[in-house]
Amino acid sequence: MSKYRSLRSANSKFSILIEKRTLWVTLILFILCIVVMLISTGIGSLYISPLGVIKAIFGRGEPMEQVVVEKLRLPRIVIATLIGASLAVAGAILQGVIRNPLASPDVTGITEGASLGAVLFMFIFGGTVSIHWMPLAAIGGALLMAALLYILSWKHGVEPLRLILVGIGLSAAVKAISYMFIISGPLILAQRSLVFMSGSIYGTSWDKDVLTLLPWVAILLPITWLQARNVNIQALGDDVASGAGASVQKQRLFLIFLSVALAGSAVAIGGAIAFIGLMAPHMARKLVGSSFGSVLPVSALLGALILLVADLAARTVFLPRDVPAGVLTAAIGAPFFIYLLYRNRNRY
Repeated sequence: MSKYRSLRSANSKFSILIEKRTLWVTLILFILCIVVMLISTGIGSLYISPLGVIKAIFGRGEPMEQVVVEKLRLPRIVIATLIGASLAVAGAILQGVIRNPLASPDVTGITEGASLGAVLFMFIFGGTVSIHWMPLAAIGGALLMAALLYILSWKHGVEPLRLILVGIGLSAAVKAISYMFIISGPLILAQRSLVFMSGSIYGTSWDKDVLTLLPWVAILLPITWLQARNVNIQALGDDVASGAGASVQKQRLFLIFLSVALAGSAVAIGGAIAFIGLMAPHMARKLVGSSFGSVLPVSALLGALILLVADLAARTVFLPRDVPAGVLTAAIGAPFFIYLLYRNRNRY
């Protein structure tokens, strides 16, 4: 019995071969993600059962429950899902293209570059330009950081360890610049920026946050999935990829752009949420193997689950305080990063 399943369009012009294990894992994670979303939406100072949450979503709940679900909790849950999926996929792309298990947007400094772009946007245009433009500022900062990282890491090629070390150094330097702008700005900017730098999705709304991030995710994730074959070829090494007829440098630049755009747009809304892009792809490869076509959907769902659970713990475990979700992801991710360093100590 074949372990693959072929999916074809009605006119047979489009077809794709998917491993059955990937289909099952994706389906299970998708159902788990929906369950966690329902449970998380119902938990808070006012408990709402999962059935009550479903009724409220479809406009048939109690008036008070419907207001709490639709206006307060559901936007936060949706934005956590979008941000977690975006950061996870961005990390999966970097790990595949750079061929380094330690690569992720936050470790390489791309997250800090996006944060600096967003802080500068708030510092210069706060209150005068629509917040819907902030993802562009964050992506610009992330692109500048990625270019600087690539230039400083280049020495007869880009070695994985050098890239990570340069990324860590650049991340610290850019974070210092961000804090300099925060300190020199007005108090209200400092308060907003400090929460932003911690990685918080507190107080999200449909108009300001969800509708700003959703178009980026809806466009970039399918494009990334269509690039799965190119990521797989890049993972084989430059010589093999060139021998297979791939345009290595053009594909690499485009894939890095996709990773930067996903990470930058997510950071613009959720702030500097760390280590999801590092953890989720590793977990995905353990479940479905190394093929990027399989890793992508599983990483996206795992990233969403990680942030959903982290945000649920952040707003319920420490009541009455609402701790930024980025604090918990960093607390989990830092030991995971140290473990990866130890496991790969003899690789470089």
